[in-house]
Amino acid sequence: MPGYDITVELELDAPGLDLDALEQLARLVMAGEDIAEGTGLAVVIVDDEEIRDLNAQFLGNDEPTDVLSFPDEGDDFIEGGDTEPFLGDIAISLPTAQRQADAVGHPLAAEMAHLLVHGILHLCGHDHVNGGEEEARMRIREEHYLGGAGTVHHH
Repeated sequence: MPGYDITVELELDAPGLDLDALEQLARLVMAGEDIAEGTGLAVVIVDDEEIRDLNAQFLGNDEPTDVLSFPDEGDDFIEGGDTEPFLGDIAISLPTAQRQADAVGHPLAAEMAHLLVHGILHLCGHDHVNGGEEEARMRIREEHYLGGAGTVHHH
């Protein structure tokens, strides 16, 4: 597997969550999307309050959400010059993920995997806001990584 600099941080108590599995999945998706070796990715798993703050601060939506992606805009490359490439940051709300998992009756791990893949694909430039073909393409990519594992809800 290509080497990527992936950090997965947990900011709340989630003893049942397999962070290694999420990190492996992130590697798989980045490799599948032809992201350059050595690229960094930061994933932070937070509570509803924290993701609501981020959502309000960056996107102007004052409500909790399931996943937020913050692409690295590349401005900092100019100053450092030799800093490694960085894909961006992903924040996932564990309580929201749990609620969504319960709602569709699949395990939390499956929901977290779906949100992680969704977030990484956003950072890779896939988007679904325009709907139609773009959205269909993004869903195909998601199912490619998740094996079509019950990823039925859409944003």
